Amino acid sequence: MAGETLQIDSVMGVEDEGGLKALLVPDLKDLPTIPPSAVESNFARYYAADFLKPGHDQYVYRHANGLCVVGLAPTHVALREEGGVTSVDFNVGKSDRSEMKVTGKRKRNAQHFEANTALCKISANGKEFIVRCCVKGSLLEVNDRLPKQLDLLNSLADREGYVAIIMPRPTDWFKIKDSLLSHEDYKKLRGLV
Repeated sequence: MAGETLQIDSVMGVEDEGGLKALLVPDLKDLPTIPPSAVESNFARYYAADFLKPGHDQYVYRHANGLCVVGLAPTHVALREEGGVTSVDFNVGKSDRSEMKVTGKRKRNAQHFEANTALCKISANGKEFIVRCCVKGSLLEVNDRLPKQLDLLNSLADREGYVAIIMPRPTDWFKIKDSLLSHEDYKKLRGLV
């Protein structure tokens, strides 16, 4: 075994060892100061700017498995109101979205919604705002923690403060994707660069 190590060392030489080290150990100046978040690592981030009304920006984070997480973008008018969001109500239209329970591998009882279907009503500073699906697909889950823990929406809207999880059909996704902005385009549009 010692002979094998000696043989590898003599074959690699000092110059090759430096090259190998450069490949395996990154230069500190090339590393980000803050590691990427789980959202940045696991999701493709898209945005619906001014969705149906000016200032009603929403995000759509798409996972590799096709599921879409929908929520309020940081520039949504409700999040910029003084005092932030004061209430969340999933009882919109004819049904309470928080009482819907999806079961099984085939997602039984999932309701199929259009992009403009209301998910919930939120209130901020005495004003009411409607949060919509943004994507056509089956509603799998709403974040039922939001009505009780408003701080999730006010301070962590892009992570734990998501509104819903929707499963679009793969064929529908390509149409939906064309109507959304990429993360870079959204930052440029809103001057967040």
